[in-house]
Amino acid sequence: MSSARPEPLSLTSALVRLTREKPVTQADLDMAALFTLDALANSLAGRNSAPGRILLKWFDGNSAANVAPDPGRMAFLLGGLCHILETDDLHRESVVHPGCVVVPAAYALAAKHGKGGRELLTAILHGFEAAARVGMAVGPEHYRIWHNTATCGPFGAAMAAAALLDLDDEAAINALGNAGSQSSGLWQFLETGAMTKHLHAGHAAEAGVRAGELAALGFTGPARILEGEKGFFRAACPDADPDAVTRNPDAPWQLVRTSIKPWPSCRHTHPTIDAGEELRARLTRDGVSLDQIAEIVVETYQAALDVCDRPVAASDYEAKFSLQHSIAAALICEQVNFDAFGEKARADCAGLAAKVRVLRADPWASAYPASWGGRVTIRLASGETLHAERTNAKGDPEAPLSKQDMIAKAKMLLTHGKVAEPDRLIDAILDMATGGETPALNLF
Repeated sequence: MSSARPEPLSLTSALVRLTREKPVTQADLDMAALFTLDALANSLAGRNSAPGRILLKWFDGNSAANVAPDPGRMAFLLGGLCHILETDDLHRESVVHPGCVVVPAAYALAAKHGKGGRELLTAILHGFEAAARVGMAVGPEHYRIWHNTATCGPFGAAMAAAALLDLDDEAAINALGNAGSQSSGLWQFLETGAMTKHLHAGHAAEAGVRAGELAALGFTGPARILEGEKGFFRAACPDADPDAVTRNPDAPWQLVRTSIKPWPSCRHTHPTIDAGEELRARLTRDGVSLDQIAEIVVETYQAALDVCDRPVAASDYEAKFSLQHSIAAALICEQVNFDAFGEKARADCAGLAAKVRVLRADPWASAYPASWGGRVTIRLASGETLHAERTNAKGDPEAPLSKQDMIAKAKMLLTHGKVAEPDRLIDAILDMATGGETPALNLF
């Protein structure tokens, strides 16, 4: 009689099982509706941008008249648009922007197959879970070269697709395997501010949709795409933590551990902006002119320096990835909104930005990525110093935006995207949590 032990579950098998066994409460659906609103509002707002107009031109030029759009291409378009304005969500521990990948993939499939709102929101919970759990396992070295949203996002899109396409566990594992084999996305675009980051989100969303659709037809994929000898971790993650994929299975849904951005810039700049706004209020209260500032020191964690140490910002996009510009904008501008990164604001902030010194420092360096924080210190010409620090940034789960804050943000984005009757669309998206249908989007 054979005494061979059963083959252990692959990581994707365990991830599918963990995700599908998690209970979904009404509160979870309500939260998923708010995150869906945030992502779709970002997509619609992203149309009002140079890269957005290019994406729309590409999509329109390759679409047949009077034919329903292909879900994969629709997911690509929505994903690319969602990631343009730098106001989409972020899961800190994984450094993944799940909304710009998972929501476009899930929405495109739900619209194609006539799925109801609660089915769509449940699939989005599944997708956030997969993208975040893979992202938490890749290790910090991966992020130095690879864009986690692009590399981990396909797993989330595929998991959402598996739910909406009613795939059994075996087919879902196939979908994750083939989605993972399409993981890619490098940070090289930061050197010139190229539009590649938007391509990353779109491709990740489309890859998950394609993998799910093929799996529904019996197309097989590698079950050990994560931990295999020629798999994702071995190829691109020198300090991977594979156990993180299934660690703490009873934790709340990763969606509720995801942060919402209040400002339109890289999330690494947000602790600095948050602290800067406090300092601006103090300087104004005390009647201290910004001309009296001799030096500004920003202390933060290494990843923020890797991505956002940019003393001179030559474009809106570079400004959104500049700690130096961001703290100057927080001190000078009444509101850190889209205009705060424009040409006039960059000129207005350049002198103050030149006084900024950025440093890696504890406790923020050691706390990252579980906590994204930092400290800003202002030294005045008189020798007096002021400082403000943040353990977590505004919009993190520990410092969350209220429901009304999120609705107000969505309305701002929809207005920027020139959406007619934004309140009606907001209500329709939020109503999905209580049985409403998946609303139609008018992209043109």
